Amino acid sequence: MWKAGIIGATGYTGLVLISLLLNHPKIKITLITSNTYKGKKISDVFLSLKGLCEDTLVATDQEHRGKCDVYFLCLPHGSSMEMAKVLFDRKAIIIDLSADFRFEDTHSYERFYTRHSAKKLIPHAVYGLPEVYREKIKGAKLIANPGCYPTSALLALYPLLKERLLQGEVFIDSKSGVSGAGRELKLGSMFCEVSEGFRAYNVGTHRHEPEIKKEVEKLAKLNVTFVPHLLPMNRGILTTVYATLKQNMKTADILSLYKKTYKDEPFIRIMDEGIYPDTRFSRFSNYCDIGLKSYNDGTVVIIATIDNLIKGASGQAIQNMNIVLGIDERMGLTNIPQFP
Repeated sequence: MWKAGIIGATGYTGLVLISLLLNHPKIKITLITSNTYKGKKISDVFLSLKGLCEDTLVATDQEHRGKCDVYFLCLPHGSSMEMAKVLFDRKAIIIDLSADFRFEDTHSYERFYTRHSAKKLIPHAVYGLPEVYREKIKGAKLIANPGCYPTSALLALYPLLKERLLQGEVFIDSKSGVSGAGRELKLGSMFCEVSEGFRAYNVGTHRHEPEIKKEVEKLAKLNVTFVPHLLPMNRGILTTVYATLKQNMKTADILSLYKKTYKDEPFIRIMDEGIYPDTRFSRFSNYCDIGLKSYNDGTVVIIATIDNLIKGASGQAIQNMNIVLGIDERMGLTNIPQFP
Protein backbone atom coordinates (compact mmCIF):
# COMPACT_ATOMS: atom_id res chain seq x y z
CA MET A 1 0.00 0.00 0.00
CA TRP A 2 1.18 3.50 -0.81
CA LYS A 3 0.57 6.26 1.73
CA ALA A 4 -1.29 9.35 0.55
CA GLY A 5 -1.60 12.77 2.11
CA ILE A 6 -4.21 15.38 1.23
CA ILE A 7 -2.99 18.86 2.06
CA GLY A 8 -6.02 21.10 2.41
CA ALA A 9 -8.61 18.37 2.72
CA THR A 10 -11.75 20.35 3.51
CA GLY A 11 -12.49 21.93 0.15
CA TYR A 12 -14.52 20.21 -2.54
CA THR A 13 -11.46 18.72 -4.25
CA GLY A 14 -10.20 17.39 -0.92
CA LEU A 15 -13.54 15.78 -0.15
CA VAL A 16 -13.73 14.15 -3.58
CA LEU A 17 -10.15 12.87 -3.25
CA ILE A 18 -10.98 11.26 0.09
CA SER A 19 -14.16 9.71 -1.30
CA LEU A 20 -12.32 8.23 -4.29
CA LEU A 21 -9.18 7.11 -2.46
CA LEU A 22 -11.20 5.26 0.18
CA ASN A 23 -12.08 2.81 -2.62
CA HIS A 24 -8.56 2.64 -4.08
CA PRO A 25 -7.12 -0.84 -3.40
CA LYS A 26 -3.48 0.32 -3.45
CA ILE A 27 -3.71 3.56 -1.45
CA LYS A 28 -4.11 4.28 2.26
CA ILE A 29 -4.89 7.83 3.35
CA THR A 30 -2.51 8.55 6.22
CA LEU A 31 -2.58 12.35 6.33
CA ILE A 32 -5.32 14.94 5.96
CA THR A 33 -4.73 18.58 6.83
CA SER A 34 -6.62 21.80 7.42
CA ASN A 35 -5.71 24.93 9.31
CA THR A 36 -9.37 25.94 9.63
CA TYR A 37 -10.60 22.59 11.03
CA LYS A 38 -7.44 21.21 12.64
CA GLY A 39 -8.22 18.89 15.55
CA LYS A 40 -11.63 17.96 14.17
CA LYS A 41 -12.53 14.65 12.59
CA ILE A 42 -13.10 14.87 8.86
CA SER A 43 -16.49 13.20 9.39
CA ASP A 44 -17.51 16.17 11.54
CA VAL A 45 -16.77 18.48 8.63
CA PHE A 46 -18.40 16.25 6.00
CA LEU A 47 -21.17 14.06 7.39
CA SER A 48 -21.09 12.03 4.15
CA LEU A 49 -17.89 10.43 5.52
CA LYS A 50 -19.48 9.33 8.80
CA GLY A 51 -18.42 5.76 9.51
CA LEU A 52 -16.24 5.72 6.40
CA CYS A 53 -13.38 8.00 7.36
CA GLU A 54 -12.95 9.18 10.94
CA ASP A 55 -9.40 10.56 10.61
CA THR A 56 -8.46 13.72 12.49
CA LEU A 57 -7.34 16.77 10.58
CA VAL A 58 -3.90 18.10 11.47
CA ALA A 59 -2.58 21.59 10.78
CA THR A 60 -1.48 22.23 7.21
CA ASP A 61 1.44 24.40 8.33
CA GLN A 62 3.07 21.59 10.34
CA GLU A 63 6.05 19.62 8.97
CA HIS A 64 4.80 16.84 6.66
CA ARG A 65 7.85 16.10 4.53
CA GLY A 66 8.70 12.41 4.28
CA LYS A 67 5.40 11.18 5.74
CA CYS A 68 3.74 10.05 2.50
CA ASP A 69 4.47 8.49 -0.88
CA VAL A 70 1.99 10.80 -2.61
CA TYR A 71 0.85 14.29 -1.69
CA PHE A 72 -2.20 15.98 -3.17
CA LEU A 73 -2.03 19.75 -2.77
CA CYS A 74 -5.56 21.15 -2.56
CA LEU A 75 -4.49 24.63 -1.58
CA PRO A 76 -5.14 28.11 -3.03
CA HIS A 77 -2.95 29.48 -5.79
CA GLY A 78 0.23 30.83 -4.23
CA SER A 79 0.01 28.58 -1.18
CA SER A 80 0.62 25.37 -3.12
CA MET A 81 4.02 26.47 -4.36
CA GLU A 82 5.14 27.20 -0.81
CA MET A 83 4.07 23.73 0.31
CA ALA A 84 5.70 22.15 -2.74
CA LYS A 85 9.03 23.74 -1.81
CA VAL A 86 8.83 22.07 1.58
CA LEU A 87 7.67 18.65 0.37
CA PHE A 88 9.71 18.22 -2.81
CA ASP A 89 12.46 15.66 -2.20
CA ARG A 90 12.58 13.86 -5.59
CA LYS A 91 11.10 10.80 -3.88
CA ALA A 92 7.47 11.52 -3.05
CA ILE A 93 4.97 12.30 -5.82
CA ILE A 94 3.44 15.76 -5.52
CA ILE A 95 0.24 16.45 -7.44
CA ASP A 96 -0.77 20.10 -7.32
CA LEU A 97 -4.42 20.89 -7.99
CA SER A 98 -3.79 24.65 -8.07
CA ALA A 99 -2.39 26.59 -11.04
CA ASP A 100 1.03 27.15 -9.47
CA PHE A 101 2.94 24.80 -11.78
CA ARG A 102 0.75 24.77 -14.90
CA PHE A 103 2.79 27.42 -16.70
CA GLU A 104 6.32 26.86 -17.95
CA ASP A 105 6.63 30.64 -18.28
CA THR A 106 6.47 32.35 -14.89
CA HIS A 107 5.70 35.71 -16.53
CA SER A 108 2.41 34.30 -17.83
CA TYR A 109 1.61 32.84 -14.42
CA GLU A 110 2.41 36.07 -12.57
CA ARG A 111 0.32 38.13 -14.98
CA PHE A 112 -2.84 36.23 -14.02
CA TYR A 113 -2.09 34.96 -10.50
CA THR A 114 0.62 36.14 -8.13
CA ARG A 115 4.40 36.30 -7.75
CA HIS A 116 5.97 32.88 -8.21
CA SER A 117 8.27 31.93 -5.34
CA ALA A 118 9.20 28.39 -6.46
CA LYS A 119 10.70 28.98 -9.88
CA LYS A 120 13.40 26.35 -9.35
CA LEU A 121 10.70 23.66 -9.23
CA ILE A 122 9.06 24.61 -12.52
CA PRO A 123 11.46 22.53 -14.69
CA HIS A 124 10.44 19.47 -12.65
CA ALA A 125 6.71 19.99 -13.24
CA VAL A 126 4.73 18.11 -15.89
CA TYR A 127 1.32 19.26 -17.10
CA GLY A 128 -0.97 16.44 -16.01
CA LEU A 129 -3.25 15.84 -18.98
CA PRO A 130 -2.80 12.07 -19.36
CA GLU A 131 -4.24 11.76 -22.86
CA VAL A 132 -1.57 14.15 -24.16
CA TYR A 133 1.40 13.87 -21.78
CA ARG A 134 1.24 10.32 -20.44
CA GLU A 135 4.86 9.47 -21.25
CA LYS A 136 6.17 12.54 -19.45
CA ILE A 137 3.85 11.94 -16.49
CA LYS A 138 5.26 8.43 -15.97
CA GLY A 139 8.55 9.74 -14.61
CA ALA A 140 7.32 12.90 -12.90
CA LYS A 141 7.60 13.75 -9.22
CA LEU A 142 5.73 17.06 -9.54
CA ILE A 143 2.53 17.12 -11.56
CA ALA A 144 0.48 20.20 -12.36
CA ASN A 145 -3.12 19.02 -12.51
CA PRO A 146 -4.90 20.94 -15.31
CA GLY A 147 -7.80 23.29 -14.69
CA CYS A 148 -11.32 21.96 -15.20
CA TYR A 149 -12.21 24.19 -18.16
CA PRO A 150 -8.88 23.50 -19.93
CA THR A 151 -9.37 19.76 -19.47
CA SER A 152 -12.68 19.80 -21.32
CA ALA A 153 -11.52 22.25 -24.00
CA LEU A 154 -8.18 20.61 -24.75
CA LEU A 155 -9.61 17.09 -24.91
CA ALA A 156 -12.27 18.39 -27.30
CA LEU A 157 -9.62 19.98 -29.55
CA TYR A 158 -6.64 17.63 -29.30
CA PRO A 159 -7.26 15.22 -32.22
CA LEU A 160 -7.76 18.11 -34.66
CA LEU A 161 -4.82 20.06 -33.23
CA LYS A 162 -2.54 17.02 -33.40
CA GLU A 163 -3.28 16.52 -37.09
CA ARG A 164 -2.96 20.29 -37.85
CA LEU A 165 -6.48 20.38 -39.31
CA LEU A 166 -7.63 23.73 -37.93
CA GLN A 167 -7.10 27.32 -39.04
CA GLY A 168 -8.09 30.81 -37.95
CA GLU A 169 -10.24 31.37 -34.88
CA VAL A 170 -11.26 28.96 -32.16
CA PHE A 171 -14.16 29.93 -29.91
CA ILE A 172 -14.61 28.02 -26.65
CA ASP A 173 -17.94 28.40 -24.88
CA SER A 174 -17.87 26.64 -21.49
CA LYS A 175 -20.55 26.24 -18.86
CA SER A 176 -19.87 25.02 -15.33
CA GLY A 177 -21.74 24.10 -12.19
CA VAL A 178 -21.21 26.26 -9.11
CA SER A 179 -18.82 23.86 -7.35
CA GLY A 180 -16.14 25.01 -9.78
CA ALA A 181 -15.87 28.20 -7.72
CA GLY A 182 -14.76 26.23 -4.65
CA ARG A 183 -16.18 25.94 -1.15
CA GLU A 184 -15.23 29.37 0.18
CA LEU A 185 -18.03 31.82 0.85
CA LYS A 186 -18.43 34.06 -2.22
CA LEU A 187 -21.32 36.34 -3.06
CA GLY A 188 -21.52 35.16 -6.66
CA SER A 189 -21.82 31.52 -5.57
CA MET A 190 -24.65 31.98 -3.08
CA PHE A 191 -27.92 30.21 -3.82
CA CYS A 192 -29.98 33.33 -4.45
CA GLU A 193 -27.28 34.72 -6.74
CA VAL A 194 -27.16 31.58 -8.88
CA SER A 195 -30.58 29.91 -8.77
CA GLU A 196 -32.87 30.57 -11.75
CA GLY A 197 -30.10 32.42 -13.55
CA PHE A 198 -27.52 31.79 -16.25
CA ARG A 199 -24.65 34.17 -16.93
CA ALA A 200 -21.23 34.62 -18.44
CA TYR A 201 -18.47 35.76 -16.09
CA ASN A 202 -14.83 36.89 -16.23
CA VAL A 203 -15.16 37.44 -19.98
CA GLY A 204 -11.70 38.09 -21.38
CA THR A 205 -10.11 37.84 -17.94
CA HIS A 206 -10.62 34.24 -16.80
CA ARG A 207 -7.38 32.62 -15.63
CA HIS A 208 -8.05 29.44 -17.59
CA GLU A 209 -7.90 31.25 -20.93
CA PRO A 210 -4.09 31.65 -20.93
CA GLU A 211 -3.76 28.03 -19.78
CA ILE A 212 -5.81 26.86 -22.76
CA LYS A 213 -3.97 29.17 -25.15
CA LYS A 214 -0.48 28.07 -24.16
CA GLU A 215 -1.41 24.41 -24.65
CA VAL A 216 -3.06 25.08 -28.03
CA GLU A 217 -0.03 27.07 -29.18
CA LYS A 218 2.21 24.05 -28.65
CA LEU A 219 0.43 22.38 -31.58
CA ALA A 220 -1.00 25.18 -33.74
CA LYS A 221 -1.03 28.93 -34.22
CA LEU A 222 -4.68 29.73 -33.68
CA ASN A 223 -6.52 32.64 -32.13
CA VAL A 224 -8.43 31.36 -29.09
CA THR A 225 -11.36 33.08 -27.40
CA PHE A 226 -12.71 31.54 -24.21
CA VAL A 227 -15.93 32.53 -22.45
CA PRO A 228 -17.04 30.77 -19.24
CA HIS A 229 -20.60 30.67 -17.96
CA LEU A 230 -22.12 29.73 -14.61
CA LEU A 231 -24.96 27.22 -14.55
CA PRO A 232 -27.39 26.88 -11.60
CA MET A 233 -26.34 23.30 -10.83
CA ASN A 234 -23.84 21.75 -8.42
CA ARG A 235 -21.36 20.08 -10.76
CA GLY A 236 -20.51 19.38 -14.36
CA ILE A 237 -19.01 21.21 -17.33
CA LEU A 238 -20.29 21.38 -20.90
CA THR A 239 -17.83 22.93 -23.34
CA THR A 240 -18.76 23.78 -26.92
CA VAL A 241 -15.87 24.55 -29.29
CA TYR A 242 -16.42 26.32 -32.61
CA ALA A 243 -13.53 26.05 -35.09
CA THR A 244 -12.72 26.15 -38.81
CA LEU A 245 -11.22 23.23 -40.70
CA LYS A 246 -8.47 23.77 -43.27
CA GLN A 247 -10.57 21.64 -45.62
CA ASN A 248 -14.09 20.34 -45.41
CA MET A 249 -14.52 16.99 -43.71
CA LYS A 250 -17.59 14.88 -43.09
CA THR A 251 -18.77 14.42 -39.52
CA ALA A 252 -18.26 10.67 -39.83
CA ASP A 253 -14.62 11.15 -40.89
CA ILE A 254 -13.86 13.46 -37.97
CA LEU A 255 -15.52 11.07 -35.56
CA SER A 256 -13.35 8.30 -36.99
CA LEU A 257 -10.27 10.43 -36.30
CA TYR A 258 -11.39 11.01 -32.69
CA LYS A 259 -12.09 7.32 -32.13
CA LYS A 260 -8.67 6.44 -33.53
CA THR A 261 -6.87 9.09 -31.44
CA TYR A 262 -8.59 8.07 -28.22
CA LYS A 263 -9.02 4.34 -28.87
CA ASP A 264 -6.78 3.33 -25.96
CA GLU A 265 -7.97 6.03 -23.56
CA PRO A 266 -10.03 4.50 -20.75
CA PHE A 267 -11.84 7.71 -19.84
CA ILE A 268 -12.70 9.20 -23.23
CA ARG A 269 -16.04 8.26 -24.75
CA ILE A 270 -16.80 9.37 -28.32
CA MET A 271 -20.48 9.72 -29.18
CA ASP A 272 -21.90 8.33 -32.39
CA GLU A 273 -22.96 10.72 -35.14
CA GLY A 274 -26.02 12.77 -34.21
CA ILE A 275 -25.59 12.14 -30.46
CA TYR A 276 -24.15 14.83 -28.20
CA PRO A 277 -22.89 14.75 -24.60
CA ASP A 278 -25.04 15.66 -21.63
CA THR A 279 -23.59 16.60 -18.22
CA ARG A 280 -26.05 14.22 -16.55
CA PHE A 281 -24.24 11.24 -18.04
CA SER A 282 -20.70 12.05 -16.89
CA ARG A 283 -21.55 13.27 -13.38
CA PHE A 284 -19.65 11.58 -10.53
CA SER A 285 -17.29 9.90 -13.01
CA ASN A 286 -13.85 10.41 -14.55
CA TYR A 287 -15.23 10.23 -18.09
CA CYS A 288 -14.98 12.90 -20.75
CA ASP A 289 -17.75 12.51 -23.33
CA ILE A 290 -17.21 14.08 -26.76
CA GLY A 291 -19.56 14.57 -29.69
CA LEU A 292 -19.24 16.73 -32.78
CA LYS A 293 -20.75 18.03 -36.01
CA SER A 294 -19.16 19.43 -39.17
CA TYR A 295 -20.81 21.85 -41.59
CA ASN A 296 -20.51 22.36 -45.34
CA ASP A 297 -18.71 25.69 -44.84
CA GLY A 298 -15.80 24.06 -42.98
CA THR A 299 -17.07 24.85 -39.49
CA VAL A 300 -16.78 22.12 -36.89
CA VAL A 301 -18.56 22.14 -33.53
CA ILE A 302 -17.16 19.91 -30.78
CA ILE A 303 -19.02 19.33 -27.52
CA ALA A 304 -17.40 17.83 -24.42
CA THR A 305 -18.72 17.15 -20.94
CA ILE A 306 -16.89 16.27 -17.73
CA ASP A 307 -17.53 16.29 -14.02
CA ASN A 308 -15.53 19.35 -12.97
CA LEU A 309 -14.65 17.84 -9.57
CA ILE A 310 -13.54 14.45 -10.90
CA LYS A 311 -12.09 14.48 -14.43
CA GLY A 312 -11.67 18.23 -13.98
CA ALA A 313 -9.81 17.92 -10.67
CA SER A 314 -9.56 15.08 -8.15
CA GLY A 315 -10.20 12.14 -10.47
CA GLN A 316 -7.62 13.33 -12.95
CA ALA A 317 -5.18 13.77 -10.05
CA ILE A 318 -5.67 10.11 -9.11
CA GLN A 319 -5.34 9.10 -12.77
CA ASN A 320 -1.99 10.91 -12.83
CA MET A 321 -0.93 9.21 -9.60
CA ASN A 322 -1.78 5.78 -11.03
CA ILE A 323 0.34 6.49 -14.10
CA VAL A 324 3.38 7.48 -12.02
CA LEU A 325 2.98 4.46 -9.75
CA GLY A 326 2.77 2.17 -12.77
CA ILE A 327 -0.57 0.64 -11.81
CA ASP A 328 -3.84 0.31 -13.71
CA GLU A 329 -4.82 3.83 -14.72
CA ARG A 330 -8.46 3.09 -13.93
CA MET A 331 -7.82 1.99 -10.36
CA GLY A 332 -10.02 3.86 -7.91
CA LEU A 333 -11.83 5.55 -10.80
CA THR A 334 -14.35 2.99 -11.95
CA ASN A 335 -17.32 5.05 -10.78
CA ILE A 336 -20.31 4.66 -13.08
CA PRO A 337 -21.91 8.02 -13.98
CA GLN A 338 -24.96 8.52 -11.77
CA PHE A 339 -28.34 9.24 -13.32
CA PRO A 340 -30.91 10.41 -12.48
